[in-house]
Amino acid sequence: MEKPTDLIIGKTPKTPQIELKYSSGELSLTGRSLPENATRIYEPVLNWVNNYVIQPQPVTNLRLNVEYFNTSSSLWISKIIKALTRINNPDYRLIVHIYIPLEEYDDMKLSADVRDSFNPITDILQDSIPEVSLKLYATDDTSRVIRDALVLF
Repeated sequence: MEKPTDLIIGKTPKTPQIELKYSSGELSLTGRSLPENATRIYEPVLNWVNNYVIQPQPVTNLRLNVEYFNTSSSLWISKIIKALTRINNPDYRLIVHIYIPLEEYDDMKLSADVRDSFNPITDILQDSIPEVSLKLYATDDTSRVIRDALVLF
């Protein structure tokens, strides 16, 4: 099987910048995700990820810096995360990085259990084959990281 090539999809006012880099295992979605046709945007991404998990890198970083997304985008992002959990090597690692505004980050830190805030993601990651970490980043108005925390390891 041929190794995947990088997939780069440029940002638009309604879609995120998508960068899937095979050689580094860096996968990122950055910006807003409000496409009218989410399938058109995310189906090629899911296809790429399905090919990637056959011959993945030892460490895969999925960076979700999506400031706003609609319901159809969240469904596709869930499918992408689920596909990454099928990396068939328990010695490999999947790190999901989530970037959120500082105010939301602080509100979560005050809640009884930060993990409860991420139940949809942790449910997807629950039966993962690779080792999984979830890392949370607090960002300011310029998207600069102010704080971070390892939520699940």
